[in-house]
Parts: sequence; structure tokens; C-alpha cells
Amino acid sequence: MIYDVIVIGAGQAGLSMGYYLKNSSLSFVILEKNIRIGDVWKDRYDSLTLFTPRSHSSLPGLALEGNPDGLPTKNEIGNYLENYANIFKMPVKLDTIVKRIDKREEIFVIYTKNSTLQAKNVVIATGPFHKPKIPSFSKDISQNVVQLHSSAYKNPSQLKGGAVLVVGGGNSGSQIAAEVSQSHLTYLSVSQNIRFLPLSIANKSIFWWFDKLGILKAKGSSFIGSMIQKQSDPIFGYELKDKVKNKQVTIKGRTSSVQNDEIIFNDRTRLKVNNIIWATGFVPDYSWINIPQLMDTNGNVKHERGITKIKGLYFLGLPWQYCRGSALLFGVGDDAEYLSRFIVNK
Repeated sequence: MIYDVIVIGAGQAGLSMGYYLKNSSLSFVILEKNIRIGDVWKDRYDSLTLFTPRSHSSLPGLALEGNPDGLPTKNEIGNYLENYANIFKMPVKLDTIVKRIDKREEIFVIYTKNSTLQAKNVVIATGPFHKPKIPSFSKDISQNVVQLHSSAYKNPSQLKGGAVLVVGGGNSGSQIAAEVSQSHLTYLSVSQNIRFLPLSIANKSIFWWFDKLGILKAKGSSFIGSMIQKQSDPIFGYELKDKVKNKQVTIKGRTSSVQNDEIIFNDRTRLKVNNIIWATGFVPDYSWINIPQLMDTNGNVKHERGITKIKGLYFLGLPWQYCRGSALLFGVGDDAEYLSRFIVNK
């Protein structure tokens, strides 16, 4: 069988695409590497809570249950995604790892660990978070120091006694630093000054205000979009700010190197710790897509709103794919609808 569309990834992007493809006459299947839908959320650190309220954490056609102004947990989102796939009877193949994609004339050949599939169109919906990004000098640190990437961190029980350095000032790093500070002397290494934003203003979620002001749908090419992209991501909520004020978390500059197990920062100060959590993000890995001319010289996918120059090959869920919300739960549905219409009508 040759499918009209194969979607790779059954996270929020892949399921949003499935929602719109279900309303078409196209044959399709969604391939998911995990054994359960939603595991990609459930496998993250135990205390993870989204900073977007439930009102802004839903996919097309199904609202997330609960107080719309409340903040959902990671398990709640994982269960929601699994429920979403079941309610809309998505054709998902679980435990299916894609090893390679080739293109032969007009047909894509998808090799998985157990089978070979063919499709006229392929949507890559694997998200932007593939390989942990960890500085190379981490290999020079003694094995006596516990090192974890944020993707492997679950809770403070994984750490040994003594000081902890969290490297990375994004929302994950900030949440983790605030948590471990309850049991450990904690330092947070950041490359820029941290900008804090409140979770709510005048009893309304800040995302309600962002929505009203058009920030969530700001196109990447717009003036507002370009200004946002030039700035570091803000930290939502004041938990870390309070911890810093109360000296429970000490802010350090950018981590630049290591020498004799001492961490050296860009201001040349040094620090010795027993634990390091690398909240330094991820790098994309599309090496399994065996199709030339897909990437630019910087290793980024060449596309226009998810449509590549490779006929029949699409991406969904990339950061700023079209607008501020493209890689987030509340925004990916708009891009999925756009791509589905394009595929159906081409």
C-alpha cells in the first residue's frame, strides 16, 4: 500500500495534523517511536508544570479539561494527548522508530525497525528537541561529579550531597534550580540577564493578554516577531526571582570552561560543585532523512511555513515555523490546518 500521507511523530504536532487529515479523503498513518502516546511529556522531570494555562494548552477540536486558568502538569498533557488520539480514532503505529527516509521519483520510502512503508507525502512532526546539547568540556569533568542533562533529570534524589550548578537560564533551568534549591546549595549559570514576567495580570493569564495583543500569532517576519526573536525567552512566574532574592539560588555568569574540576565562568570566577544539571537545550537531528538539499548551511530546514522545496515533504511544529506559537500546544493547530489544506488541494 502507498499512503497518501505518512506523519512521523504522534506528539502535539503529529496529532494536530491527524485531526485535519481525518476530515479529508486521504489515506494516512502516524508513526510514533514511543510505546505510548504522551510518553515524551511524561518522561520529563517530575515537577514540570506548564506556564501556559489550560485555556492555551489545547489542540484543535478538544479542550483540555479542568480550570481554564490553571496550569497543567506534564502528566496531564501526556494523558490529554493519548485521550485525543483515542477520541478521534487516529491511525497511530506505536513503537515504530523511523531509521531512514529515501525518495524514489514521486514516492517516499520510510524504513522503520520492523517494516518498510511508502507514501506520496511525508510530514515530519518530530519537534525541535532531538539530541541534548551539552558543552564538549563536560567530558573533562571528573566522574565524581554527577552530570545530568535536563532531559534526564527527574528529581533531586538523583543528586549527591553538596552544591548544584544548573547551567541554562530558560524556563526548564529556572524551574529545576528553584526545585533543587530546597535541598541543595544551588547556583544558576546564565548567559544573559534574566527577564521575569508574571503568570497573570489583573486576574487574567499573561497568555490571555498576549492573545489580545496579537503576540501569540505574531509572524516571524513581522516587526513584533523579529523583535521577540532577538530577545532571550522570559521566565514566567516569580518563583526563581524570590529564590534569588532570598539567596537560595545564586546567579552566575556564562559557563565557559572547566579546569581541575572547577567550573570557570566568563567573569573568570570559579566554582567547585558536586552536581551539574545541563539545562542547555537540544540540537535537531535529521540525519535519518536521506534527501539532499533539505538543510541550509547552518543546518536548519529550508522551508516556507513548513513546505520544503522537496515536493511532498513537510515539517510541522518547528519554532517560529510561521508565528510565535508554532511549536507550542496552542499554536501548532493553525499550521497543521494550513499544511493539510495545501496537501489536499495540491
